Amino acid sequence: MGALLTWIADTLQKLPGPAALALVFLLPALEASIFLGFLIPGEIAVVIGGFLAFSGKVNLGVALAAAILGAVIGDSVGYEVGKKWGDSLLTRLPARFVKPEHIEQGKQLINRLGGKAVFTGRFAAALRALVPGLCGVSRIPYRKFLFWNALGGVVWATAFTLLGYAAGNAWHKVEHYASLVSWVMLGLVVVGAVVLFVVKKRKGSVSPAPAAAESAATDHETELGHEGHAGHEDRVRLHLVADDSETASTP
Repeated sequence: MGALLTWIADTLQKLPGPAALALVFLLPALEASIFLGFLIPGEIAVVIGGFLAFSGKVNLGVALAAAILGAVIGDSVGYEVGKKWGDSLLTRLPARFVKPEHIEQGKQLINRLGGKAVFTGRFAAALRALVPGLCGVSRIPYRKFLFWNALGGVVWATAFTLLGYAAGNAWHKVEHYASLVSWVMLGLVVVGAVVLFVVKKRKGSVSPAPAAAESAATDHETELGHEGHAGHEDRVRLHLVADDSETASTP
């Protein structure tokens, strides 16, 4: 993997400006659309795009635009792929690239965050390539998906492009730490999902008790009401008997 990333980095730096910008667009775009993100992290092209802008080979604004468009368009294609082919496509992907636990983590993230999962997943390794397709499977409205997709794409692409630009010749260190942060984010997402699951489960186990108490109180009040009604009927009967006795004893 390290050799592949090094080759991509060297190739990007040797290409003419327009060809390099095309790869700055394509690598983020292919992350979610064909699940390339499980093999090649898109941020490597974005960071190098910032470095190429630093060296004067490409325009910084154009590099930013290419990275943002690649991220947003690629995730939109991934959404449509998930919507059309669903889980059947995910189950056919090689397990060495798409692990079942990654799919489960992505589903849990979507169930808890909805459209916000697109923004959160953008900064986590593996989930960045997976979440858009799972959003399509889950039938999240595309308008909501597009909002969070665009927001995440703009923040992510801008941050890594500017990091590469600011780092200059030390861009490779930025790329290394970017990959590390990406995996740390994945770990945080997993821990957060587990915590939310435990909290929700505990709330579910505690909530029946008050309901049972309320039901018992309602039953008790009903019984008291029946008893009160019965006592009232008894008093009415005694009063009628007494009236009949007095009437009978009157000459």
